[in-house]
Amino acid sequence: MANTEKLLSLENVSKRFNVGRGKILKAVNEVNLDIYKGETLGIVGESGCGKSTLGRTVMGIYAPTEGKISYDGKEVELSSSSDRFAYSKKAQMIFQDPYASLNPRMTVGTIIAEGMEIHKMYTPEKRRERVYELLEKVGLNREHANRFPHEFSGGQRQRIGIARALAIEPEFIVCDEPISALDVSIQSQIINLLKDLQSELDLTYMFIAHDLNIVKYISDRIAVMYLGNVVELSDSDSIYADTLHPYSKALLDSVPIPNPDKHIQAQMEVIAGDVPSPINPPPGCNFAGRCPYATEYCKEVNPVLTEVKENHWVACHLYTAVDEMEEAPANGEQEVE
Repeated sequence: MANTEKLLSLENVSKRFNVGRGKILKAVNEVNLDIYKGETLGIVGESGCGKSTLGRTVMGIYAPTEGKISYDGKEVELSSSSDRFAYSKKAQMIFQDPYASLNPRMTVGTIIAEGMEIHKMYTPEKRRERVYELLEKVGLNREHANRFPHEFSGGQRQRIGIARALAIEPEFIVCDEPISALDVSIQSQIINLLKDLQSELDLTYMFIAHDLNIVKYISDRIAVMYLGNVVELSDSDSIYADTLHPYSKALLDSVPIPNPDKHIQAQMEVIAGDVPSPINPPPGCNFAGRCPYATEYCKEVNPVLTEVKENHWVACHLYTAVDEMEEAPANGEQEVE
């Protein structure tokens, strides 16, 4: 990542949902992140960790319950319709499900042109030419403009979704698990298309996924989320070569590794216990009930995301409160068993 100019900043951003009977679901909890121009920040974690909610909050689909979102140095007032409208011109989203995210009653050309019409971009003739140009840019052709979404495969629909996101020339795109609903044979094509478009158009991505191999391939930096919290943040190589948080280590161990003798050897170590409820999370560290290194201190005091090595941040008392820990390891090279 060569550019150090911040494009998007999140300061203590939280998102909570009222689920009735006085219960509050804490989907995203006091997240602090910076995204730099031209980079891809990967967001990983298990289903239900809050990563998609974070992406939708960043886009303004959900208003943050607490915290501040700034774009290009200016706070985005998502409660203001004019601010949201201006922000939507700069930030777009590619959705997870290409079958549900396209209006089945609209032609592909109309779907792609809709954003340009809303933002009053170009003349009708120029919009039509822009639609043709975008279709060809994502690997389709201009004849597809007059067809309907049901006439396309999943991979083709996702290409249409990408063209729609690009139509109003945004700088920043949230990619919310854009390949998880696609066949494995198509996934690499979409990932390479996104990388090519980023290079050509100088785009910045927040790339949300649960497949760590894909995230490592496309991301400059990676944030690991657990139960609404960012528990580790560093550049892609460091996350894989020098994993610090026990949860991050467990995620990496769950990635299947090709083995010529056993075809696919899964090195997954089963993590004891269940994920706590986001409606009633435990005190202290949310991972303490499943962590083999947890002490009473971990169960009482919530760790803060702290820079423990250069550009490597972790929220874990093993590294940030060693003096108070009776069983803390001497360094960050231990294996999670």
